[in-house]
Amino acid sequence: MQTLLDRQNLSCNCADGRIGSRTRAAIEAFQARNRLPATGEADEATLSKLGPLDAVYTTHVVTTQEVAALTPIPRTWLGKSKMPGLGYETVLETLAEEYHAAEKAIVELNPGVVWPNPPPGTAVTVPNPPPCDVEPATRLAIRLGQKLVRAYRADGALVAQFPCSIAKDKSKRPVGEIAVANCAANPNYTLDPAVFLEDAEVQAHGRKLLIPPGPNNPVGVAWISLSLPGYGIHGTPKPEDIGRTESHGCFRLANWNAEKLLKMISIGMPVTIEE
Repeated sequence: MQTLLDRQNLSCNCADGRIGSRTRAAIEAFQARNRLPATGEADEATLSKLGPLDAVYTTHVVTTQEVAALTPIPRTWLGKSKMPGLGYETVLETLAEEYHAAEKAIVELNPGVVWPNPPPGTAVTVPNPPPCDVEPATRLAIRLGQKLVRAYRADGALVAQFPCSIAKDKSKRPVGEIAVANCAANPNYTLDPAVFLEDAEVQAHGRKLLIPPGPNNPVGVAWISLSLPGYGIHGTPKPEDIGRTESHGCFRLANWNAEKLLKMISIGMPVTIEE
């Protein structure tokens, strides 16, 4: 069910086979879109509208290229700044990102596999969210209370819904009308000591560091600047923490959702931040 919702750009975040608040929010959005009672419960009418379950899993065969591309990630910011790129650390992380799943869920689906780095040729059962149509949106709404980013068409129809993380500090949760100012795919990141006052390492080296791009970059694989200085919507190296941990002010999405949103937005698009 989570995979079928994902195909319609109504994300539960990481597919994990468990019903939680983000899955219920996605079900509710699907129900409203299909003129069903928006209960957030997976009743028979909702399941029948979602479609057949016979293609929600697929088989992935681990390749030599995937194994060769693995990147040990330094634990310090200075070490990260010296890397050419910040790719995936393990095959398990690679598959979880590609198939929009929680790492634990992939392990549970494949108990006989040697994790986290099965050798090339290993066949693995994974959820199957194939590339889905990405429809251009005309406006975004960020719902702070629900921790959701929602994209709409000009006629008011919901195009997509993605769980997000929001600022830890309530004073950094602005409400009102802003706009999309800029965007970038696979960005690098400038680590500024003025932003990370609580990080002893950042304060110790006392200068800005340029962190190279990649899925383990602090802003993941997509960045959308907002017209409010210092704010943006972006990916993350830790998708399973979305909605659980909080940011310095920006709105974090799972990398795959940030990539989708990047294809939906346009410069100047209005963004409403709501309580």
